[in-house]
Order: sequence, then C-alpha cells, then structure tokens
Amino acid sequence: MAALAGVLSAPKTGSAVELLCLRPGYGQRRFVDEVTVTRAQGIPGERWGTAPWLKLPDGSGHPGIQVSILPRRVLDLVWRNRDSVIHPGDTFVCDLDMTEANLPTGTRLAVGTAVLRVSEVWNDACAKWKVRHGEAAFDWVRAHPALRLRGVLCSVEQDGVVRNGDAVEVLR
Repeated sequence: MAALAGVLSAPKTGSAVELLCLRPGYGQRRFVDEVTVTRAQGIPGERWGTAPWLKLPDGSGHPGIQVSILPRRVLDLVWRNRDSVIHPGDTFVCDLDMTEANLPTGTRLAVGTAVLRVSEVWNDACAKWKVRHGEAAFDWVRAHPALRLRGVLCSVEQDGVVRNGDAVEVLR
C-alpha cells in the first residue's frame, strides 16, 4: 500500500511504449521492436486468434482482450526476480495512469499508427500472476478495481504498427 501513491502519480498521457511482447503460445514470450495490430486478428501470430482466454458466444476471441497494457510502476514493484520469473506477457508496458478516472471504458489511445480502445473487460490478474508474483501482489491488484493496477485490456480500433518508444496518447 505504501507504493500506491507513486503508482498513481504516473503521467496521464504521452508515455512511451516499453517491452513489446508477443505471446505465440502458453508460457512463451518473444520481445520485439514492433508489432502490427489489426481489428480482425488482434496481433497476428498471438494466441488471441487461436486460444483466447475470453470468447464470444460463437467461440471467437473477445475483441476487448486483443491488447494488454501493464503500468510500468506496477511491473517494477512485482516483477522482482526477472532471471527466473517469466514476464507477465502483456503486449506492452508504459508509465501511464490506467485508472478508470483517467482511462474510462471506451477511451481511445493513439499508439504509433494504431488506435486502441480501452475495454470493459477488467484485467483482474490470473492465478499465474499469484504464483509468479506472490499472494500479496495478487491481492493488491484485485483489491482496487477502479485503479486498474493490473493494467488495461484493449480492442484494436484502427489497424497500425506499434513500436518501442512510441508515445501512448489519450484521445479525449
């Protein structure tokens, strides 16, 4: 709880994309300099297209989980043993205020040449988060849903390319 004030003082817009990560399969991570995002496929080559954790009634992936963004300050607090604990797997990390107050559902984010839309799906941390980062980190992110400490999930609103270093601009 002592770290909460620091996490909540993150910039409201304009933060840089860091640690672009592809998840081609379960437990697999590939760090890249850029990703293409599309409305139809999310991130081509990612498991969203073949094995999404949230599905629509027709069995296809829920578009609200195409892209996952994790706050840099939260990652720095919980991912302490980077040599033996796998990266959380979020599409990218950035130092951005991801609270509902700053990024209400439906907010559009310009990132590189793409536009993302903040989803109504809450990223509440899965059991793997608890195993990797501990029960205290798991309970902490789940105890404050409006703060979105585990980050935001997004759909792709406009196809484009996202690169490390691109600014994440909140479109008001």
